[in-house]
Amino acid sequence: MADLPDSFLTRPIAHRALHDRSKHRIENSRAAVSAAIAAGYGIEIDLQLSADGEAMVFHDDTLDRLTPETGPVTQRSTAELTRIPLTDGGETIPRFAEILSQVAGRVPLLVEIKDQTGCLGPQTGALEARAAALLGAYQGPVALMSFNPHAVAALARAAPGRPRGLTTCRFTPEDWPGTDQARCDSLTEIADFDRVGACFISHHHTDLETDPVARLTARRVPLLCWTIRSRAEERAARRIAANITFESYSAAIDLAAPAPKS
Repeated sequence: MADLPDSFLTRPIAHRALHDRSKHRIENSRAAVSAAIAAGYGIEIDLQLSADGEAMVFHDDTLDRLTPETGPVTQRSTAELTRIPLTDGGETIPRFAEILSQVAGRVPLLVEIKDQTGCLGPQTGALEARAAALLGAYQGPVALMSFNPHAVAALARAAPGRPRGLTTCRFTPEDWPGTDQARCDSLTEIADFDRVGACFISHHHTDLETDPVARLTARRVPLLCWTIRSRAEERAARRIAANITFESYSAAIDLAAPAPKS
């Protein structure tokens, strides 16, 4: 299992790339990726699966919020998705392959595999395998993560040489419909960490002072956090987390900043 590269602990990571709708840089867009590269930030992006098995860079399960279209992403073909405009952005939904070519190893790339089951269930594999295939001979710092431990286990099989982690928080059935209380409790405890071969977590920034997080940081497991939206939130998070995923402001880059003590 690969370790998380040090660059993920020193460069702030732009959430869904460095998006700013007022500047026509929509989240997970090529323009947002370009802006993050120019600023020297790491980049976090999200992957969804098209109907014909392509990895698309898009956050939501449905098209409604970010495009003029409606309905599930997974019901549209690659050809359809690549023609759908991003609202206010002047561009269309990108394929993962395009973003890999655009980043080209210049900054760290944190890739979140979005849950394809609707309930954090075990019916995984297609998106993970496609992402792994596209990463192939990709050179440069890259790491993969998911809220769904089954997806991380699938990544372990599809891309055993790539660092992988769990995206974590305080899980509740209200926030994760179809996931019962017992499973939410297990996810909150980050009980799957060793089983899926994770090497880091990215945890919700309001919930960093918990026993499950403390147990992992005591083991020197790298701790990222999401999603920071102000300098005040950043200062609070950095007392515990090694690095932040941020949006809505300009995070300072200090490549010499030490990781917090556990």
